[in-house]
Amino acid sequence: MPISAPDPTKIKLLEAALPNVAFDGWSLATFKAAVSQAGLTLDYARTLCPRGATDLAVLFHQEGDRAMMAAIKAEDMTGLRFRDKVARALRIRLDVIDDKEAVRRGTALFALPHLAADGAKLIWGTADAVWSALGDTSDDVNWYTKRATLSGVWASVVLYWLGDQSEDYSDTDAFIDRRIDEVMQIEKVKAKINESRLLKPVTAPLNRLLGMIKAPNRTQDMNVPGMWRTGGDL
Repeated sequence: MPISAPDPTKIKLLEAALPNVAFDGWSLATFKAAVSQAGLTLDYARTLCPRGATDLAVLFHQEGDRAMMAAIKAEDMTGLRFRDKVARALRIRLDVIDDKEAVRRGTALFALPHLAADGAKLIWGTADAVWSALGDTSDDVNWYTKRATLSGVWASVVLYWLGDQSEDYSDTDAFIDRRIDEVMQIEKVKAKINESRLLKPVTAPLNRLLGMIKAPNRTQDMNVPGMWRTGGDL
């Protein structure tokens, strides 16, 4: 899935903001300092980022997704099982982060009640970016379940990684493997349920209903979580 390039001036603002995020978070003070550093007027900067530093925090996350997709495209995953490709993609997403404190501050920001929906969109967007980069072609209910499941995995991985003090984040690597294994176990249980003759009277009508669900049209259904708009904004 192609991700449109953001406005270069917004990137300039983001780069100017990052050195201050560790001290002031994604705050008004950080935004004003970035505006001054970038040589912009506050009024013009507000036209690019109406919510100030919050919009820069969103952009920071999206740029991480963009970097991950480029890295996945450049990496040869031939021979890897699909579950290992997913695990590798999550590791790559962590590897492209060059400012852990900015992620920590962003996690706290999007945990606020009025920004929780934005945080959920960003997590879903990462899951969507992973599946798209790995060549997912599902066009039914699986499009949603794959992203919903991976969203939960990614959210837990980020929280674990933020507190990981192990060398080269080896504990996080093991955590990712455990989470992926748990998901695979769930998929196996679902397959057994669908194959059970005793449960056919229940599962058959449900599967027919689920079969009516289609993946969003990427050019029309732009309000679906994980859809990227022009300019890279959610």
